[in-house]
Amino acid sequence: MKILSPDEAAHLIEDRWTVACAGFVGAGHAEAVTEAIERRFLRGGSPRDLTLVYSAGQGDRATRGVNHFGHAGLTRRIIGGHWRSAPRLSRLAIAEQTEAYNLPQGVITQLYRAIAGAKPGVITRTGLHTFVDPRHGGGRINERCTEDLVELLTIGGEEYLRYKPFPIHCALIRATSADARGNLSTEHEPFHHELLAIAQAAHNSGGVVIAQVKRLVREHAHARAVCVPGILVDHVVVAGEHPRHHSMTFGEYFNPAYVGARPRGDRPREPAQASGTTGASTNRPHPPLDARRIIQRRALLELIAVKPRVVNLGVGMPAGVGAIAREEGVDGFVLTVEAGPIGGTPADGLSFGAAEYPDAIVDEPAQFDFYDGGGLDMAFLGLAEADRHGNVNVGVFGEGARRSIAGVGGFINITQATPHLVFMGTLTAGGLQVRAADGQLRIEHEGRARKFIERVGQLSFNGAYASRLGTAVTYVTERAVFRLEDGQLVLSEIAPGLDLERDVLACCPEGIRVSANLCEMDSRIFRDSPMGLSTGAAADGLPRGCKPRLGADRPPT
Repeated sequence: MKILSPDEAAHLIEDRWTVACAGFVGAGHAEAVTEAIERRFLRGGSPRDLTLVYSAGQGDRATRGVNHFGHAGLTRRIIGGHWRSAPRLSRLAIAEQTEAYNLPQGVITQLYRAIAGAKPGVITRTGLHTFVDPRHGGGRINERCTEDLVELLTIGGEEYLRYKPFPIHCALIRATSADARGNLSTEHEPFHHELLAIAQAAHNSGGVVIAQVKRLVREHAHARAVCVPGILVDHVVVAGEHPRHHSMTFGEYFNPAYVGARPRGDRPREPAQASGTTGASTNRPHPPLDARRIIQRRALLELIAVKPRVVNLGVGMPAGVGAIAREEGVDGFVLTVEAGPIGGTPADGLSFGAAEYPDAIVDEPAQFDFYDGGGLDMAFLGLAEADRHGNVNVGVFGEGARRSIAGVGGFINITQATPHLVFMGTLTAGGLQVRAADGQLRIEHEGRARKFIERVGQLSFNGAYASRLGTAVTYVTERAVFRLEDGQLVLSEIAPGLDLERDVLACCPEGIRVSANLCEMDSRIFRDSPMGLSTGAAADGLPRGCKPRLGADRPPT
């Protein structure tokens, strides 16, 4: 092991190398090193034509993280799981200045292990009948892509996808401490990422492993603290306590709750709460009762009705369901995040991926093994665009200069292996203003853009395929709730105070069915006070407080 400065590490990278970068949104990214790579390229035009590979999005939606690679000529190919946090990369892809692929996050993190083990790639059902399927584009998100990274196989009469392996010339990883032999520990990191898998993949490909750490230690307290053994580490960069280069996340320099540390004298959780959402402080001010919070409150009712044991919360609006559950005193379930935390309350924003007071933290590839095999009972995910067949798009939007790339992240892994799904999003976007009071909702200003359209721009979730799998799917908006029935979207609930035709159907594509049992959403959702929830559903099987809508016996449209 050799200790290098960030600039010295950057000079190790050669043209046309494949570089695998660890991190998750704002956590675990080797910021000092990637910043130095960018600096070297801008000064001398090298390294050039890199293939950048990363599983989870890494960035602050501005300049940090993998955004450092966002310069024409620096990369020739990008294989990413999530793109929204790296707008510089998105601009390159949209301008056709680099090959751009979007593969499922869980597949990429597992592909590192396959590369390390000299296996024939990842063979899985994940991605079938979505844009990742070669019959629907093979994960390509621009015209410059020419190589097939995914192929369709038939094994034992069933369809699978094979994600092809490739050599990794350099692994960029981050830990907290390195000892004299290069052994790495992650005591100040909110999770372990895929550090071991990436390091093994690069080492066994004949590549180099560069680890950024906060500090050097003489030795680790015990062998179990080591997450990456020194035999895999070639170079160490000491970033020190610099908040820009080695914060726990891009949102917080250090939060002891993310590693399970509690204030001195804090009482331990009761056994009934140990895996729920009540560990974090409940003294935070409640946000306003806006569309986002309305959706989160209605989504919580869905959780109560299903009574799941193990739950996943997606990035953005879904991540807040844990905080709503904590406010309402709802527990009895375990929240998990793709990055590896199990239990506790998931963080949001630039700290997404971490969890306050988790019960356990596993490696990201292992977390996706659990997800892919059906370990989740329920998942809450974002809803960017949907159509009347229940298809959902969370990856690519718009055309031409208005095109934007978000990427699917772990969305496909989760939606194709979880029996109960709740998609969350507003019915319209762009200027939407609503007002909730006295148990009713009013649309103050309608959004400019419809999110429920005739046909989604990218097939991130296939409604017909989900129906064949028997998946129960609910679409929650601020004013209406839809269900997936036999590959068709069916309106099942409407907010009290709204007109069905004017406020809901006028904002949907033609062909949306209206349930003969249409009912009103629980009026407590629209009061700025605790809903007074308890676990369990109403005797009729509907979410608590849902009541029949007058005139709901109208024929479906």
